[in-house]
Amino acid sequence: MSASPPPEGFELMRIGGEFVIANGPILQRGAGDHFQLGFRVERRHTNSMGICHGGMMATFCDMLLPVTAFMRTESLHGRFLPTVSLQIDYLAPAPLGAWVQGEAQVLRMTRTLLFMQGLVSADGQPVARVSGVFKIGAAAPARADAAG
Repeated sequence: MSASPPPEGFELMRIGGEFVIANGPILQRGAGDHFQLGFRVERRHTNSMGICHGGMMATFCDMLLPVTAFMRTESLHGRFLPTVSLQIDYLAPAPLGAWVQGEAQVLRMTRTLLFMQGLVSADGQPVARVSGVFKIGAAAPARADAAG
């Protein structure tokens, strides 16, 4: 099966680490209030039923929230945002070959914690609702990709 190209404007995500490289690729589009992340469901992302594995969806959600905050909030640039809690409601399956994309928003930010929510769709249909709490860590020395 030949993978379709991502929607216009998506490019490889610029932040993250080796885990994201091994499990991606995850792509990004936009900036500010119009920031999105996405990925194409490949065979290696699927479970025995041929749909996106819940662990891959959780990985995507766990990147979507803090990376969105990192990209939208200047005071978070260069900070590590480790996950305190992540709640995912799986709404529907994302089949092999589907384009999965998500958008998120910051609900509240305190001095030490970040509260967020997001919605993930596959080929335009909602597949996951996510909320999370993230610790606002210290600035990472000499690294621009601390959110991941």
